[in-house]
Amino acid sequence: MPGDATFDDVLAANEEYARSFRHDRLEPMAAKGLGILTCMDSRIEPLAMLGLRPGDAKILRNAGARVTDDVLRTLVIARYLLGVRRVMVIAHTDCRMTGTEDDVYAAVLERGGPDTRSLAFLMAEDPEAAVRDDVQRLRSWPYLHQLEAGGFVYDVETGRLTRLC
Repeated sequence: MPGDATFDDVLAANEEYARSFRHDRLEPMAAKGLGILTCMDSRIEPLAMLGLRPGDAKILRNAGARVTDDVLRTLVIARYLLGVRRVMVIAHTDCRMTGTEDDVYAAVLERGGPDTRSLAFLMAEDPEAAVRDDVQRLRSWPYLHQLEAGGFVYDVETGRLTRLC
């Protein structure tokens, strides 16, 4: 919008990126047959932490790396139309989505946000149990019966992954 500078910094960065753009020949298929579900936390760099390059994997992100209905829907497309044969569910240490729903409702209110008690944020009091439950949900969902799934925790202090299931 004319006169709105809200996104000028990232648009300028995009212009620089576009000048040396090299991904125009990437295929839409996941070259490594890999899907990654991880948290939206900016400390997580999915490609770098797994030694991948653009085009190798389909990456899904949400608050807490939870297997939601939208993730399931997206993985059906990824599995059958985009070459994904395996998926990693990667939670992380020091996640803001650890705790209770009441914790996050209060935190949003404290920061001037609205009453969010009508939303389910899918908080996890035990993040490792949540990963195991979410992986089991993937493994048992009838539309993804040909998808291999594993659960992991990424340590934001060391950069290491630990396999849970």
